[in-house]
Amino acid sequence: MKARFLLVLSVGLTIPVTAAVAQDVTFTKDVAPILQRSCQNCHRPGSIAPMPLLTYEQVRPWARAIKQNVVLRNMPPWHIDPNIGIHEFSNSVALSDAEIATIAKWVDAGAPQGNPADMPPPRKFDDNDRWNIGTPDLIVEMPQDFVVPAKGPDRWPNIVADPGFTEDRYIKAVELKPVRGYKTIHHGGLTLIYPDGTQAMIQEYGIGKNAEVFPDGSGRLITAGTKISFSPHFHSYGEETMANLAVAFKFYPKGYVPKYVAITTLAGDDYDVDLPANTDNIRTDTYITLTKPTRVFSWEPHMHTRGKAMCMEVIYPFAGRRAGGSKVETLNCVFNYKFNWMIVYEYAPDVQPLLPAGSVVHFISWHDNTVKKEGDPDNWIGFGQRTIDEMSHAWLTYFFLSEEEFQQAVAERNAQAKEKLSASAGQ
Repeated sequence: MKARFLLVLSVGLTIPVTAAVAQDVTFTKDVAPILQRSCQNCHRPGSIAPMPLLTYEQVRPWARAIKQNVVLRNMPPWHIDPNIGIHEFSNSVALSDAEIATIAKWVDAGAPQGNPADMPPPRKFDDNDRWNIGTPDLIVEMPQDFVVPAKGPDRWPNIVADPGFTEDRYIKAVELKPVRGYKTIHHGGLTLIYPDGTQAMIQEYGIGKNAEVFPDGSGRLITAGTKISFSPHFHSYGEETMANLAVAFKFYPKGYVPKYVAITTLAGDDYDVDLPANTDNIRTDTYITLTKPTRVFSWEPHMHTRGKAMCMEVIYPFAGRRAGGSKVETLNCVFNYKFNWMIVYEYAPDVQPLLPAGSVVHFISWHDNTVKKEGDPDNWIGFGQRTIDEMSHAWLTYFFLSEEEFQQAVAERNAQAKEKLSASAGQ
């Protein structure tokens, strides 16, 4: 498997920058539209990126750095290997091979500006305080700010808030994020505490993470009397800071009951992570077994600073081609994991994995414990909540199907595949 993964890395970083592009590539006509779609949401004043990329004058000094980062697929932050498994996602910001080739050719040609009349209208942005899910129906903050001292150990408090729910409502979208003290918050969890005492994890925040929008016809239930537990991880960084997390909800209309109940779960038992000192490409394998037919909506790999890559494959509960073997299929690989980008990868509806009951989802991760900037590589590293510790799991969002629903969905998927094949053959 290691040899196979090294091939994945090699393929993932070899970009066909010689793809056909227009002979005369300019910023105003060709490059600016790409930056508007996939880069400017972060690269603008007041956002999280270090420099704005709105105008030619702002972009030109960074031309070579932009080329390097898009060719290596470091930017925009979308780390799915495009050559392995499923590559259609509803929330993708990845550049196509043709777009990468356009930027590379523009830079190689001296980064010409072009005709100012070709410049597209400026993109309009919501204020930074707006939510990715749109205007929320409800926002709930932690009851009070948490004081993070300038120096001190990491802290993991559990803080309960009572939103005052008086009726049952189904959640269509949910987003957890810092509203104060962004730099001090490593990650945070959000758990629903139902009146009977049972609990359900609903959302997790990590640096660079996006929102969770459930597929149409699926959602999560909040019952009357449900409380919310915030579980932030605070980290001091040299300056006393007031920090707070908030969660935003969008609900289905009152009285609406979605057909499916979405589940978000931490998948993979990674308590035995074992990273020897001064060792690279350390492999860890974790698993989750699906007891019912399942439709997977999204996945989010999670490791800390030593994480390099993660693949997700499914081991089906039926035989493969060899006697005694099981059919195994790689769903996706993240070939260049970045701790600062906890990305939820949302599958396009037509390719959401359909997994039969008894399927085992297998997560394979690789870590590098040789980099001094991430701590002392002379030390053994194991599982832990601190940034200097490590993890190897993923967050999965899915919903269960009945056997009849599963078979119908598979039949529809097969019919769609045949239609596409016929259409392609007829061209």
